[in-house]
Parts: sequence; C-alpha cells; structure tokens
Amino acid sequence: MTEVLIIGGLAVFVGAVVQGSVGFGLGLIAAPVLTLLDPGLMPGAIQVANLTLPLLTLAREWRLIDWRGLGFGVLGRVPGGLVGAYIVVYVSVQALGVLVGAMVLIAVVVTAKAPSLPRNGYTVTGAGFVSGITGTATGIGGPPIALVYQDAKGPQIRATLAMYFFLSAAQSLALLAVVGHLPGRALATGALLLIPMIAGFLATGPVRRYVDGGKMRAAILVVAALSAIVLIGQSLLR
Repeated sequence: MTEVLIIGGLAVFVGAVVQGSVGFGLGLIAAPVLTLLDPGLMPGAIQVANLTLPLLTLAREWRLIDWRGLGFGVLGRVPGGLVGAYIVVYVSVQALGVLVGAMVLIAVVVTAKAPSLPRNGYTVTGAGFVSGITGTATGIGGPPIALVYQDAKGPQIRATLAMYFFLSAAQSLALLAVVGHLPGRALATGALLLIPMIAGFLATGPVRRYVDGGKMRAAILVVAALSAIVLIGQSLLR
C-alpha cells in the first residue's frame, strides 16, 4: 500500500497538473501506473479522483460550460458506460484498449493535418459514447470527447470537460458497484489519493496560462496521442 500511495500519488499529482491545465489527462497519467502497482484497485480508485478533480475546476470556471454540447456528450456517454461495464465483466479489456488507442491515434493524425473535427450533435454524442466505453472499462475516457473540443477556448474546454467528467465518473462508479467490481479498498485508496490530486491542481497556474496563450489545440493533440499510446501499452502489458 505504501508503494501505491507514494508512486501512485506522484502519478495522480502530475495527472492533476495536466488535467487542471488542458482539461483532461488525469486518467492518462495515473491509470496505467495504478494498474501496474495493483490491478485490483482499478478502475475504481482512479474514478474517485475523476469524480473529485472536476469539482475544483468547476469552482473556478463553471460559468463557461457549453451546456448544449455537454447534453450531447452525456447522451452518448450513458449507453457507452453500460457497454464499458459489460466489457469489464465479460469481454477482453486488452483488446478494447488496443482498438480504441489506435482509433484515437488515427483521429489525432487526421486532425493535426486538417481542420479541427466538426463539433455538432453527432460528433459530440459519438465521442461521448466511445468515452463512456473506455472510461468505465479502463479509467481513460478523456481523448474522444476532448478531440471534438480542441478548437474551443481553454476555459470553456476545461469547464465543459469538468462537468462531463464529473457526471461520467459518477455513472462509472455506480455501474462498477452494480457489477461487483468496486471493492472497498479501491474506494479507500482513491480517497487517500485525493491529497496529491488537490496539490497538483493547486500547481496548475503557470501551465494553464501557457496553454491558454494559443497553445490549447496543440496541447490537446499531444495529450490525446500520449493517452492513446499509453492505453495501447497498458492493454498489451496486461
């Protein structure tokens, strides 16, 4: 447990810095580390942090939420979460991770060489669906929904994704409990990891100002690509 709290806590700290600045990335950094340290804690432990970190962002930027886009994202996320819970119980999470990671990499390459993905009801709902599957099954659900918001302003991206992630984590925790994959020690470890998470969020100021100065789209593409690579690697190593 000490190793989990020290090494996992450092990963959560770094992930909170990234997500507090770019809008997502906690799962990218922390989920693979926690999985390697103690697979029995996942994905429940990271979902505790995923539920709490958005509240800190919302306390600062909630007025900038894109409520219409959020509605479409949640519309796709609800059935996607159900599929993700089914995968946790019955299907290979490894295969899912490789497939979704490859899809995200392709999307990053395409959008890096062309105009941003169109942001409409169809794309946001579809992104929410994929995010629901991967978020519930692996704890990494940010890249799909972030890619369709890459052309928005930094504060709007962070606020909208924060509310989306809060609702997503609540659904994932409930579904994991229903299917019997939410042990008490995962919740307890997740609660302890909130300390480095809060510390990471408080350290976001300089990074947040940098990406808000015209670097947000590039930051989202980089973090999304890293998420995809980590997701593929994590899946192959299981």
